[in-house]
Amino acid sequence: GNYIVSLSNVVKWLGEKAEELGVDVFPGTAASDIIFAPDGSVHGIVTNDAGVDKGFKPKESYTPGIELRGKVTLFAEGCHGSLTKGLIRKLKLREEGQFQTYGLGIKEVWEVDPAKHSPGDVIHTMGYPLNYSTYGGGFIYHMEDNKVSLGLVVGLDYQNPYLSPYKEFQRFKAHPFVTNLLKGGRVLSYGARALVEGGLQSLPKLFFPGGALIGDTAGFLNVPKIKGTHNAMKSGILAADSAYKAIVTESKGQDGTPIVMADYEEAFKASSIYQELYEVRNVRPSFHSPLGMWGGMMWSGLDTMFLKGRVPFTFQHAHPDHAMLQPTAMHQPIDYPKPDNEITFDLLTSVSRTGTNHAEDQPVHLRLKDSTVEVKENLPLYAGPEQRFCPAGVYEYVDDEANPGKKRFQINSQNCIHCKTCDIKDPAQNINWAVPEGGDGPQYVDT
Repeated sequence: GNYIVSLSNVVKWLGEKAEELGVDVFPGTAASDIIFAPDGSVHGIVTNDAGVDKGFKPKESYTPGIELRGKVTLFAEGCHGSLTKGLIRKLKLREEGQFQTYGLGIKEVWEVDPAKHSPGDVIHTMGYPLNYSTYGGGFIYHMEDNKVSLGLVVGLDYQNPYLSPYKEFQRFKAHPFVTNLLKGGRVLSYGARALVEGGLQSLPKLFFPGGALIGDTAGFLNVPKIKGTHNAMKSGILAADSAYKAIVTESKGQDGTPIVMADYEEAFKASSIYQELYEVRNVRPSFHSPLGMWGGMMWSGLDTMFLKGRVPFTFQHAHPDHAMLQPTAMHQPIDYPKPDNEITFDLLTSVSRTGTNHAEDQPVHLRLKDSTVEVKENLPLYAGPEQRFCPAGVYEYVDDEANPGKKRFQINSQNCIHCKTCDIKDPAQNINWAVPEGGDGPQYVDT
């Protein structure tokens, strides 16, 4: 079997080890801005202000953010980082027409009947309960102490605006195989997070004057294996070696000239990360042939088992995820079954299991570029997809008391579990996910 652990617990343990080695760790502190020099190079980051009210005015507890400057800044924000997305645009780290594509992973941790528990077992599924044109699949990991981590990943390039990833996950659990495993057990926690799925052809340029991108911020996930932690760590090692060489061995940056870590990208191309991503580069986009899931499964089996990526072509992704959503006029509503409160649950019950919390009197961290777009465009065209693609009940269309017979768009930011899906899937690209006050958000217990 496999030794399966909670990544949140591993990260906590690694933080302690880092501090023992003299690394400064700033828990409960979020980076909200990038420090750019006049020449466009990166000099560090600024942490967000604390003690600010909803109107962005200082409260009695106000503490200004601090600047953290360095000769090299490595961005390791994970999938669709709030700073990295702007950095990539500003410094044009992606070629024209190149983009990332994503999936949404929704998971629960259960304590199951010991008689049904098999430590180290890993089960991956494909398709069900999604239709043939929607990419996705499930996972079940048997952890220690009778705990099972299970979930569903749904490709965010889905087309049907009526699709709810959360409710698809509930349908996944209703499959007899999964239901039998969970029956008699209890849910311990719930969580959701976007995943990078674009692969090699979606990677941006990895370095820039003053820093580099590492881990899932760059996009090193192996999609068929739903595995990227090893590549994230390896990329961190490669970037650290490059930074050490530049700063210590070669004494670069002493005169204020920005350090350019071109050798980091060269090391990446010679590494196991590149080889691994190269071999599976055609798996994810193969699911967008006219044969849908069936064509993707046939190609992926052939490619991963025999060809190992040794073909003279690379499939490309069709469009960014937000542009893949189609109007409701092209689809029928999906009739999802009601939760039974034993195996399947309503959304707010699940959100309560995240332990998520955001101080009430702080700026809303989910910000609209135009406050009218959702009601004017997304509601009539897509029947308000935000209330379905969000796995935390953050977005609602409610009756507008000031305008009887009309709706207004409501943001319940305190529910947010930091998955970043809204920033990715909103067809109008009108929602910007910014960092809330440091320390706020889901608690990540065994997830």
